[in-house]
Amino acid sequence: MLTTKFQIILIVGIILLLLFILNMIRKRKLELKYSLVWLIVLVFLLVIACMPEKLQEIATALGIYSPVNMIFFLGFVFSLVIIFVLTVTVSRLSARIRRLAQIVAMMNRYMGEEESDGESEPVKADDRYNIEAD
Repeated sequence: MLTTKFQIILIVGIILLLLFILNMIRKRKLELKYSLVWLIVLVFLLVIACMPEKLQEIATALGIYSPVNMIFFLGFVFSLVIIFVLTVTVSRLSARIRRLAQIVAMMNRYMGEEESDGESEPVKADDRYNIEAD
């Protein structure tokens, strides 16, 4: 199935990718919650690279004719999972940016009113705008 030379290259490449992602997490360039999917995929690929006969067993158990088809299927599934995680992240960030823009607009409006009054009592932003901590 896999030649020994290709298996070694594959294992070394996966380990280097794992170390690269872990280093980025350690340096705080990448958050752990966003990289968990990548770490899971790489660990799974490492197991498959070390024991390629397991891929045939998994393919047979799922009713897939060929291990190559199994690899394409898993790649498709992992791609969908990664796309879903990124979509959820973008949606959350979009909602937070919209809320932040609204708060800034209200604060600017309040500051403009305060400058024209000159004698209004200061109001805490948390009370006036009902800001909830995430």
